[in-house]
Amino acid sequence: MDLQLKGKTAIVTGSTAGIGLAIAERLAAEGVEVTITGRNRAKLDEAAAQIAKVGKVNPVLADPATAEGAATLIAAVPDTDILVNNLGIYEAKAFTDITDADWHHFFEVNVVSGARLSRHYFPKMLEKNWGRVIFISSESSLMIPAEMIHYGMTKTAQLSISRGLAAQTTGTGVTVNSVLPGPTRSEGIVDFMRSTVSNGDAPQDEVEQQFFEELRPLSLIRRLIEAEEIGNMVAFLASPLAAVTNGAAIRAEGGIVPTIA
Repeated sequence: MDLQLKGKTAIVTGSTAGIGLAIAERLAAEGVEVTITGRNRAKLDEAAAQIAKVGKVNPVLADPATAEGAATLIAAVPDTDILVNNLGIYEAKAFTDITDADWHHFFEVNVVSGARLSRHYFPKMLEKNWGRVIFISSESSLMIPAEMIHYGMTKTAQLSISRGLAAQTTGTGVTVNSVLPGPTRSEGIVDFMRSTVSNGDAPQDEVEQQFFEELRPLSLIRRLIEAEEIGNMVAFLASPLAAVTNGAAIRAEGGIVPTIA
């Protein structure tokens, strides 16, 4: 299927690995010139080399989780057709152990980073009457996980920003949506699962099975999602073919969230 994205430009934050890299690679394969960001030059160059095999890529060494990093990115790329706010962090931590600093840090990285970039790029999209802003949220935005309440809070906040921005697009060619992935294979996911299951010393496949039985029992697919599967969903939402999808929270979580949620 031709997603009609050839010639468009995109920024994907947190794009040197995992979901962000898969999104950037999928967009580039569709003919989009993709700007990727990262804090580590070696990882950024490695990701750029991988994406360059399928399309155009522009690596920018910047951390949009900080005001300074966002300013660096904006100076390097003042305008874009598509903004994918993917940058985010997660961890398992008991609620009573979450410090004030933890709350502030998670909110700054997961929420403010996307709001900060949207504040610059979103008005420009409205001016030219076309654009896509996509927040990579999580099923945890609706099914708040007891083992990481601070993370769930930030994912819910992303839905609020996304819907609020979408309400300002009335009658334009701009859309703002959120994508809600479930547990997705990426760097660190196995260590994370080991920290949450009853027998973290078990072989990797058993740890994954335990995770879904103990912590995500409502999953219908009962497996980790592949990053490329999320990349496919995001590429479609970024395309002109998804013009009627606006203000939506698109579930790509393997059936963890019940229909009534």
